[in-house]
Amino acid sequence: HELDMKKEKTSGIEQSRMINNSEFWALHNVNLQIPKGEVVGLIGGNGSGKSTLLKILSRITEPSSGKVKVRGKVASLLEVGTGFHPELTGRENIYINGAILGMTRREVTAKFDEIVEFAGIPDFIDTPIKRYSSGMTVRLGFAVAAHLDPDILIVDEVLAVGDAAFQKKCLGKMEDISNDGKTIIFVSHQMPMIEKLCKDTLLLKDGIIQTFGKTNDIVNLYLKSSNPFCKDQHTVKWLD
Repeated sequence: HELDMKKEKTSGIEQSRMINNSEFWALHNVNLQIPKGEVVGLIGGNGSGKSTLLKILSRITEPSSGKVKVRGKVASLLEVGTGFHPELTGRENIYINGAILGMTRREVTAKFDEIVEFAGIPDFIDTPIKRYSSGMTVRLGFAVAAHLDPDILIVDEVLAVGDAAFQKKCLGKMEDISNDGKTIIFVSHQMPMIEKLCKDTLLLKDGIIQTFGKTNDIVNLYLKSSNPFCKDQHTVKWLD
């Protein structure tokens, strides 16, 4: 389930990320390896390249140069409604997502009740996704991604759409997944969530990996770079 991403260095690219008057590198000279079973946070300001990196790892977008090696089944939750067909019901979309992950109908059926229970929307499971609220869509999307036995789970900021109780429920599920030896890449602007879940964290800035290391150190560095008046140790803590 190891992830290994290498972006070939291209000469003539300025720090501004511009190639010419109309093109720029969203990511540049990225060299990253994530071993099996690691829970890694990914943080950085808006426009730093986080979503582009996740889309490349999820095989949604092909890199312009370099290569990505993914070992194992990947389940991604990058945007509200990712992978869902709006005209189909929640039930139908669960089976479609299972098929995309290479699961048989019998295997999905065995997980179906657990997925619906986790999502907390049993009364709407036969309603077309287009009639779901953003919160309902995220609930079902996360439940599907987390319960269909992925080797690698990639989660973007979408959990912020859910309420506090559901966010805590998702964190608990991701902890269970990591304890089973699965790999998780978690993106969030909520530093307490990153600190609670991730042992190591990657900081992206301007499409380049600025640093990678222990989560507390990286979070403090990020907060200080975002706010020069921030103290070495921030005071925001996750409340159990």
